[in-house]
Amino acid sequence: MKAIYFETGGTADVLQYGDVNEPAQCSETQVKVRLRAAGINPVDSKIRAAPDRFPVTFPVIPGCDGAGIVTAVGPAVRRFKTGDAVYFSQPGFNFRQGTYAEFTCVDESLLASKPLSLDFAHAAAAPLVLITAWEALHDRARMASGQTVLIHAGAGGVGHVAIQLAKLAGARVITTVSSDEKAAFAERLGADKTINYKTNDIANEVMRWTSGEGVDIAFDTVGPPVLQNCIKCVKNYGDIVTILQPPADMDWSEVRLRNIRFSFELMLTPVILDLDEAKQHQGEILQRCAALIDEGKLKIEVNKQFGLNDAAAAQRYLEEEHPAGKLVLIIEE
Repeated sequence: MKAIYFETGGTADVLQYGDVNEPAQCSETQVKVRLRAAGINPVDSKIRAAPDRFPVTFPVIPGCDGAGIVTAVGPAVRRFKTGDAVYFSQPGFNFRQGTYAEFTCVDESLLASKPLSLDFAHAAAAPLVLITAWEALHDRARMASGQTVLIHAGAGGVGHVAIQLAKLAGARVITTVSSDEKAAFAERLGADKTINYKTNDIANEVMRWTSGEGVDIAFDTVGPPVLQNCIKCVKNYGDIVTILQPPADMDWSEVRLRNIRFSFELMLTPVILDLDEAKQHQGEILQRCAALIDEGKLKIEVNKQFGLNDAAAAQRYLEEEHPAGKLVLIIEE
Protein backbone atom coordinates (compact mmCIF):
# COMPACT_ATOMS: atom_id res chain seq x y z
CA MET A 1 0.00 0.00 0.00
CA LYS A 2 1.04 3.63 -0.36
CA ALA A 3 1.96 5.47 2.81
CA ILE A 4 3.97 8.28 4.32
CA TYR A 5 6.71 7.08 6.69
CA PHE A 6 9.96 8.14 8.29
CA GLU A 7 12.96 6.15 9.52
CA THR A 8 14.60 8.84 11.63
CA GLY A 9 13.44 11.94 13.43
CA GLY A 10 13.92 15.44 12.04
CA THR A 11 12.26 18.11 9.94
CA ALA A 12 9.44 17.46 7.48
CA ASP A 13 12.13 16.51 4.96
CA VAL A 14 12.47 13.07 6.62
CA LEU A 15 8.96 12.12 5.48
CA GLN A 16 9.00 9.62 2.62
CA TYR A 17 6.20 8.52 0.29
CA GLY A 18 6.23 4.98 -1.03
CA ASP A 19 5.11 1.37 -0.72
CA VAL A 20 4.93 -0.34 2.68
CA ASN A 21 3.37 -3.60 3.79
CA GLU A 22 -0.40 -3.44 4.13
CA PRO A 23 -1.62 -4.69 7.52
CA ALA A 24 -2.59 -8.26 6.73
CA GLN A 25 -4.61 -9.07 9.80
CA CYS A 26 -5.96 -7.09 12.72
CA SER A 27 -6.30 -8.31 16.30
CA GLU A 28 -9.54 -9.75 17.64
CA THR A 29 -10.80 -6.37 18.79
CA GLN A 30 -9.60 -4.29 15.85
CA VAL A 31 -11.20 -3.09 12.62
CA LYS A 32 -9.33 -2.70 9.32
CA VAL A 33 -10.11 0.62 7.63
CA ARG A 34 -9.50 1.69 4.04
CA LEU A 35 -8.62 5.33 4.73
CA ARG A 36 -10.09 8.03 2.53
CA ALA A 37 -8.62 11.00 4.42
CA ALA A 38 -6.29 11.74 7.32
CA GLY A 39 -6.30 14.80 9.55
CA ILE A 40 -3.07 16.70 10.21
CA ASN A 41 -2.31 17.88 13.74
CA PRO A 42 0.60 19.66 15.46
CA VAL A 43 1.36 16.49 17.42
CA ASP A 44 2.23 14.75 14.13
CA SER A 45 5.16 17.13 13.73
CA LYS A 46 6.19 16.69 17.37
CA ILE A 47 6.33 12.91 16.96
CA ARG A 48 8.30 13.29 13.72
CA ALA A 49 10.75 15.75 15.29
CA ALA A 50 11.39 13.73 18.46
CA PRO A 51 10.19 10.13 17.98
CA ASP A 52 12.26 8.88 20.93
CA ARG A 53 9.78 10.61 23.23
CA PHE A 54 6.93 8.40 22.01
CA PRO A 55 6.27 4.62 21.92
CA VAL A 56 6.66 4.26 18.14
CA THR A 57 8.19 1.54 16.00
CA PHE A 58 10.35 2.32 12.96
CA PRO A 59 9.59 2.91 10.18
CA VAL A 60 6.93 5.24 11.62
CA ILE A 61 3.71 5.96 9.72
CA PRO A 62 2.50 9.25 11.26
CA GLY A 63 -1.02 10.54 11.76
CA CYS A 64 -3.67 10.23 14.46
CA ASP A 65 -6.94 11.18 12.71
CA GLY A 66 -8.64 9.17 10.01
CA ALA A 67 -11.90 8.50 8.19
CA GLY A 68 -12.71 5.71 5.79
CA ILE A 69 -14.53 2.45 5.08
CA VAL A 70 -14.35 -0.75 7.14
CA THR A 71 -12.89 -3.60 5.06
CA ALA A 72 -12.53 -6.30 7.74
CA VAL A 73 -13.33 -6.85 11.41
CA GLY A 74 -11.77 -8.98 14.13
CA PRO A 75 -13.78 -11.92 15.53
CA ALA A 76 -14.59 -10.06 18.77
CA VAL A 77 -15.80 -6.88 17.04
CA ARG A 78 -19.53 -6.30 17.55
CA ARG A 79 -20.37 -2.70 16.61
CA PHE A 80 -19.02 -2.49 13.06
CA LYS A 81 -19.16 -4.48 9.85
CA THR A 82 -17.59 -4.39 6.42
CA GLY A 83 -18.75 -1.37 4.43
CA ASP A 84 -19.39 0.93 7.42
CA ALA A 85 -18.13 4.52 7.12
CA VAL A 86 -16.17 5.44 10.27
CA TYR A 87 -13.98 8.13 11.81
CA PHE A 88 -11.48 7.89 14.66
CA SER A 89 -8.32 9.14 16.36
CA GLN A 90 -5.60 6.56 16.99
CA PRO A 91 -1.92 7.49 17.14
CA GLY A 92 0.61 4.94 15.89
CA PHE A 93 1.83 3.93 19.35
CA ASN A 94 2.60 0.52 20.88
CA PHE A 95 2.90 -1.29 17.53
CA ARG A 96 -0.11 0.44 16.02
CA GLN A 97 0.17 2.34 12.74
CA GLY A 98 -0.73 5.96 12.00
CA THR A 99 -3.21 7.26 9.44
CA TYR A 100 -1.01 8.66 6.64
CA ALA A 101 -1.63 5.48 4.67
CA GLU A 102 -4.17 3.65 2.53
CA PHE A 103 -5.06 1.11 5.25
CA THR A 104 -4.79 0.83 9.02
CA CYS A 105 -6.11 -1.31 11.87
CA VAL A 106 -8.02 0.53 14.60
CA ASP A 107 -9.17 -0.51 18.08
CA GLU A 108 -12.95 -0.92 17.90
CA SER A 109 -13.38 1.12 21.10
CA LEU A 110 -11.89 4.21 19.40
CA LEU A 111 -14.20 4.08 16.37
CA ALA A 112 -17.45 5.89 15.72
CA SER A 113 -19.74 6.01 12.72
CA LYS A 114 -18.85 8.90 10.44
CA PRO A 115 -21.27 11.82 10.70
CA LEU A 116 -23.69 11.44 7.81
CA SER A 117 -23.51 15.12 6.93
CA LEU A 118 -19.71 15.20 6.54
CA ASP A 119 -17.54 14.09 3.66
CA PHE A 120 -14.46 12.04 4.48
CA ALA A 121 -12.17 15.09 4.47
CA HIS A 122 -14.15 16.95 7.14
CA ALA A 123 -14.70 13.75 9.15
CA ALA A 124 -10.95 13.04 9.19
CA ALA A 125 -10.24 16.58 10.39
CA ALA A 126 -12.48 16.21 13.42
CA PRO A 127 -11.60 13.44 15.92
CA LEU A 128 -8.46 14.62 17.74
CA VAL A 129 -9.69 18.18 18.19
CA LEU A 130 -13.17 17.07 19.22
CA ILE A 131 -11.81 14.70 21.86
CA THR A 132 -9.23 17.20 23.13
CA ALA A 133 -11.72 20.03 23.51
CA TRP A 134 -14.42 17.80 25.01
CA GLU A 135 -12.12 16.20 27.58
CA ALA A 136 -10.55 19.55 28.51
CA LEU A 137 -13.81 21.45 29.02
CA HIS A 138 -16.27 18.78 30.11
CA ASP A 139 -14.11 16.14 31.82
CA ARG A 140 -11.30 18.25 33.32
CA ALA A 141 -12.87 21.68 33.94
CA ARG A 142 -16.45 20.43 34.49
CA MET A 143 -17.82 23.27 32.39
CA ALA A 144 -21.34 24.43 33.28
CA SER A 145 -23.99 26.74 31.87
CA GLY A 146 -23.53 30.39 32.79
CA GLN A 147 -19.78 30.19 33.20
CA THR A 148 -17.28 32.33 31.31
CA VAL A 149 -14.56 30.47 29.41
CA LEU A 150 -11.32 31.84 27.98
CA ILE A 151 -10.13 29.79 24.98
CA HIS A 152 -6.68 30.59 23.65
CA ALA A 153 -6.06 30.36 19.87
CA GLY A 154 -9.75 30.22 19.08
CA ALA A 155 -9.21 29.98 15.32
CA GLY A 156 -7.00 26.90 15.60
CA GLY A 157 -7.97 23.26 15.28
CA VAL A 158 -8.76 22.63 18.95
CA GLY A 159 -9.81 26.22 19.60
CA HIS A 160 -12.49 26.46 16.93
CA VAL A 161 -14.17 23.31 18.27
CA ALA A 162 -13.79 24.41 21.91
CA ILE A 163 -15.64 27.66 21.20
CA GLN A 164 -18.60 25.73 19.84
CA LEU A 165 -18.68 23.17 22.66
CA ALA A 166 -18.58 25.96 25.24
CA LYS A 167 -21.45 27.80 23.58
CA LEU A 168 -23.47 24.58 23.35
CA ALA A 169 -22.96 24.17 27.11
CA GLY A 170 -24.38 27.66 27.74
CA ALA A 171 -21.09 29.39 28.53
CA ARG A 172 -19.89 32.86 27.53
CA VAL A 173 -16.70 32.66 25.48
CA ILE A 174 -13.66 34.91 25.25
CA THR A 175 -11.00 33.85 22.77
CA THR A 176 -7.61 35.08 21.61
CA VAL A 177 -6.69 35.50 17.94
CA SER A 178 -3.88 37.01 15.88
CA SER A 179 -5.78 38.89 13.16
CA ASP A 180 -9.08 40.53 12.27
CA GLU A 181 -9.79 37.67 9.85
CA LYS A 182 -9.41 35.09 12.61
CA ALA A 183 -11.51 37.25 14.94
CA ALA A 184 -14.35 37.24 12.42
CA PHE A 185 -14.00 33.47 12.06
CA ALA A 186 -14.19 32.95 15.84
CA GLU A 187 -17.20 35.24 16.10
CA ARG A 188 -19.03 33.26 13.40
CA LEU A 189 -18.53 30.19 15.58
CA GLY A 190 -20.13 31.98 18.55
CA ALA A 191 -17.33 33.72 20.46
CA ASP A 192 -18.74 36.57 22.54
CA LYS A 193 -15.44 38.45 22.83
CA THR A 194 -12.24 38.24 20.76
CA ILE A 195 -8.87 39.63 21.84
CA ASN A 196 -6.05 40.20 19.39
CA TYR A 197 -3.07 39.13 21.46
CA LYS A 198 -0.67 41.00 19.19
CA THR A 199 -2.19 44.40 19.97
CA ASN A 200 -3.83 43.97 23.38
CA ASP A 201 -2.92 42.85 26.88
CA ILE A 202 -4.98 39.68 27.30
CA ALA A 203 -5.31 39.79 31.10
CA ASN A 204 -6.35 43.44 31.10
CA GLU A 205 -8.97 42.81 28.41
CA VAL A 206 -10.32 39.74 30.22
CA MET A 207 -10.64 41.62 33.49
CA ARG A 208 -12.31 44.57 31.81
CA TRP A 209 -14.85 42.31 30.09
CA THR A 210 -15.59 40.32 33.26
CA SER A 211 -15.87 43.41 35.50
CA GLY A 212 -12.69 42.47 37.34
CA GLU A 213 -13.81 38.95 38.30
CA GLY A 214 -11.89 36.85 35.79
CA VAL A 215 -13.09 33.77 33.94
CA ASP A 216 -14.29 30.49 35.40
CA ILE A 217 -12.15 28.44 33.01
CA ALA A 218 -9.03 29.23 31.00
CA PHE A 219 -8.14 26.69 28.31
CA ASP A 220 -4.53 26.91 27.11
CA THR A 221 -3.67 25.42 23.71
CA VAL A 222 -0.49 27.47 23.19
CA GLY A 223 1.87 26.89 26.13
CA PRO A 224 4.34 29.27 27.81
CA PRO A 225 4.16 32.20 28.28
CA VAL A 226 0.41 32.06 27.59
CA LEU A 227 -0.04 29.45 30.31
CA GLN A 228 1.54 31.64 33.00
CA ASN A 229 -0.67 34.53 31.91
CA CYS A 230 -3.79 32.34 32.33
CA ILE A 231 -3.39 32.66 36.11
CA LYS A 232 -4.07 36.40 35.89
CA CYS A 233 -7.24 35.74 33.91
CA VAL A 234 -8.93 33.17 36.17
CA LYS A 235 -11.10 33.96 39.16
CA ASN A 236 -10.45 32.52 42.62
CA TYR A 237 -11.34 28.80 42.73
CA GLY A 238 -11.41 28.76 38.92
CA ASP A 239 -9.94 26.23 36.49
CA ILE A 240 -6.96 26.20 34.15
CA VAL A 241 -6.59 23.37 31.64
CA THR A 242 -3.58 23.02 29.35
CA ILE A 243 -2.70 20.61 26.57
CA LEU A 244 1.00 21.45 26.85
CA GLN A 245 3.90 21.04 29.27
CA PRO A 246 4.30 23.91 31.77
CA PRO A 247 7.73 25.61 31.75
CA ALA A 248 10.21 24.53 34.42
CA ASP A 249 10.27 28.03 35.87
CA MET A 250 6.51 28.49 36.09
CA ASP A 251 5.41 30.32 39.23
CA TRP A 252 2.73 28.26 40.97
CA SER A 253 2.36 30.45 44.08
CA GLU A 254 -0.76 32.29 42.96
CA VAL A 255 -2.38 29.08 41.75
CA ARG A 256 -2.03 27.68 45.27
CA LEU A 257 -2.97 30.92 47.05
CA ARG A 258 -6.21 31.37 45.09
CA ASN A 259 -7.16 27.67 45.01
CA ILE A 260 -7.13 27.50 41.24
CA ARG A 261 -7.62 23.97 40.00
CA PHE A 262 -5.00 23.03 37.38
CA SER A 263 -5.55 20.15 34.94
CA PHE A 264 -3.71 18.54 32.06
CA GLU A 265 -5.36 17.27 28.90
CA LEU A 266 -3.46 14.73 26.77
CA MET A 267 -5.85 12.88 24.50
CA LEU A 268 -3.05 10.41 23.56
CA THR A 269 -3.05 8.86 27.05
CA PRO A 270 -5.57 6.04 26.43
CA VAL A 271 -3.51 4.59 23.58
CA ILE A 272 -0.11 5.26 25.18
CA LEU A 273 -1.16 3.46 28.38
CA ASP A 274 -3.66 1.03 26.75
CA LEU A 275 -6.55 2.08 28.98
CA ASP A 276 -9.64 0.26 27.73
CA GLU A 277 -12.27 2.37 29.53
CA ALA A 278 -10.59 5.62 28.46
CA LYS A 279 -10.46 4.45 24.83
CA GLN A 280 -14.14 3.57 24.99
CA HIS A 281 -14.90 7.02 26.42
CA GLN A 282 -13.16 8.66 23.46
CA GLY A 283 -15.22 6.59 21.05
CA GLU A 284 -18.35 7.70 22.90
CA ILE A 285 -17.28 11.36 22.62
CA LEU A 286 -17.05 10.94 18.85
CA GLN A 287 -20.52 9.36 18.77
CA ARG A 288 -22.00 12.29 20.70
CA CYS A 289 -20.21 14.83 18.52
CA ALA A 290 -21.37 13.06 15.35
CA ALA A 291 -24.96 13.62 16.50
CA LEU A 292 -24.26 17.32 17.15
CA ILE A 293 -22.65 17.66 13.72
CA ASP A 294 -25.57 16.01 11.96
CA GLU A 295 -27.98 18.28 13.86
CA GLY A 296 -26.10 21.30 12.51
CA LYS A 297 -24.93 22.36 15.98
CA LEU A 298 -21.20 21.72 15.50
CA LYS A 299 -19.01 22.57 12.50
CA ILE A 300 -15.55 21.44 11.43
CA GLU A 301 -13.51 23.93 9.42
CA VAL A 302 -11.11 22.49 6.82
CA ASN A 303 -8.66 25.18 5.73
CA LYS A 304 -6.78 23.27 3.04
CA GLN A 305 -6.51 19.79 1.51
CA PHE A 306 -3.36 18.05 0.30
CA GLY A 307 -2.65 14.78 -1.49
CA LEU A 308 -1.09 11.98 0.55
CA ASN A 309 2.23 12.42 -1.28
CA ASP A 310 2.26 16.09 -0.21
CA ALA A 311 2.32 15.30 3.53
CA ALA A 312 5.68 17.02 4.04
CA ALA A 313 4.39 20.22 2.46
CA ALA A 314 1.24 19.99 4.58
CA GLN A 315 3.18 19.67 7.83
CA ARG A 316 5.42 22.59 6.87
CA TYR A 317 2.34 24.68 6.05
CA LEU A 318 0.84 23.94 9.48
CA GLU A 319 4.10 24.74 11.30
CA GLU A 320 4.75 27.98 9.44
CA GLU A 321 1.32 29.45 8.71
CA HIS A 322 -0.77 28.40 11.74
CA PRO A 323 -3.96 28.47 9.63
CA ALA A 324 -7.52 28.74 10.91
CA GLY A 325 -9.25 25.38 11.11
CA LYS A 326 -7.68 22.07 10.06
CA LEU A 327 -5.55 20.58 7.28
CA VAL A 328 -6.34 17.24 5.67
CA LEU A 329 -4.62 14.64 3.50
CA ILE A 330 -6.84 13.12 0.80
CA ILE A 331 -6.08 9.45 0.16
CA GLU A 332 -7.22 8.46 -3.33
CA GLU A 333 -8.82 5.07 -4.00
